[in-house]
Amino acid sequence: MLNMFMNDKIVVVVGGSKGIGLGICDAFNNMGYKVHSISRENCDITKYDQIDSYFKNINKVDILINNAAINFCKPIEDISLNEWDSVIKTNLTSYFYIIQKCLPLMKRGGKIVNVSSIAGRNKSLVSGVHYTSSKAGLIGLTRQLSQELGPKGININCVCPSQTLTPMLKNSMTAKQINKLKDQIPLRRIAEVKEIVKPILFLCSEDASYIHGACLDINGGQL
Repeated sequence: MLNMFMNDKIVVVVGGSKGIGLGICDAFNNMGYKVHSISRENCDITKYDQIDSYFKNINKVDILINNAAINFCKPIEDISLNEWDSVIKTNLTSYFYIIQKCLPLMKRGGKIVNVSSIAGRNKSLVSGVHYTSSKAGLIGLTRQLSQELGPKGININCVCPSQTLTPMLKNSMTAKQINKLKDQIPLRRIAEVKEIVKPILFLCSEDASYIHGACLDINGGQL
């Protein structure tokens, strides 16, 4: 895959400290890219002044990956307004603002990949309505921005992965719950991180130059 990229480009990965985001950062680092990884340790993406400060030190962006997300697994009766606002702000509003900050830095065009979810395409077996709503909103954001960004030479797409074997999943589910989940997936297994990372890398490559405003399902056949 190395020959599909030019390693003089600059990548910003939001939510790059673990799981899928870490896998993306590692892949681009291995290809010699300059990678800016935004995480809770260096920027609270719900605080717009911190986003402003972070991007003051960046003068060019070629690729933006929006991956950070939070989730509380609760029925609607138990979700507080603060929790709703927190999930929507983290999973959707922050991406709106980060894309705004990146556009002036993509003067020569670029690639944006938003990481949505199977929950945004259909429904979730393990997430709350606030998470599902935020991920559906991210798909809408992607499709609408494809109309605006296409003439600027910026490809924007999203991926919709299903449950993935990340530390967060392993820590939030028992072995029995994981086995039950596997039984509901046609491929009878849960995705590995690399199986989500590789399609994202493809969407960032020149081989995907005519893919725009698309939502790529990576779900083992669950839809």
